[in-house]
Amino acid sequence: MTNMNDKTVMTNQMKQRPRQTPDMNRVVGNAHILFICLDALRYDVAVAQQENGGTPVLNRYGAWRKCQAPGSFTYPSHQAMFAGFLPVDEGTASMKERETLFFSEDTGMGRKAPRGAWTFRETTWIQGLEREGYDTYCIGGVSFFDKRTATGSVLPSYFMHSDWHPSFGCRVADAPEHQVDCAVRKLEDVAPGQLLMMYINFTALHYPTHYYVQGARRDSVQSQGAALRAVDIQLGRLFHAFKLLGPVFVICCSDHGTCFGEDGMWYHGIGHPLVYTVPYKHFLL
Repeated sequence: MTNMNDKTVMTNQMKQRPRQTPDMNRVVGNAHILFICLDALRYDVAVAQQENGGTPVLNRYGAWRKCQAPGSFTYPSHQAMFAGFLPVDEGTASMKERETLFFSEDTGMGRKAPRGAWTFRETTWIQGLEREGYDTYCIGGVSFFDKRTATGSVLPSYFMHSDWHPSFGCRVADAPEHQVDCAVRKLEDVAPGQLLMMYINFTALHYPTHYYVQGARRDSVQSQGAALRAVDIQLGRLFHAFKLLGPVFVICCSDHGTCFGEDGMWYHGIGHPLVYTVPYKHFLL
């Protein structure tokens, strides 16, 4: 069993690792890309689980960065992220100072891409990857990905292939397992040499989360932490399945946070700091 001193040392080591901006022009075309969204995960919840050892799989890949989300709920945040505007580090004083992995030439940001950014001209960088020979997959979660309405069909339409099932939904405690089952099946069918981009919208962190804590009747920091642990358990086999295909670049973040009664506010879609403060990391498997 890991003791508290070991956990403290581990956390300090992760915080001390120097951060390097990847050259996405070397990543694209040479590695698979996995984009994981831990929908509605708060930064403080993510860090608490990191520090108490609740997320051993994610902890292997460095500490969470404290970032600002581009939107206060799923739909606007994903429209921004898919257009290249991923969460930006807290304290960034200018748009030009933000770390940019994917750069669109047509968003009023100029024509010259920041160093290391991969440039695309399509609506999203996901569609841009098709030009480079990637098959793109979406494994949906919340209703904005369920394809049961016109609005719920917009975000999945950016991908060549998209899957959604009721067992992936917010009210299903085993949703992380079902979503990873789906992902692994897709990976098993990938042809040798075929590049793959996959996006997964994990719903477990989204309300309601109270059923992850026995006897709880209300969502809380504790129940969201338990939900994150449930996702982390599944990420181990997801990463293993991806690594069998070759190098994998992973983007892992939340699209927005949520409130659990702080200042009298609940959930998201509101302008509270807890909603806009999110965890983010990227790494190479």
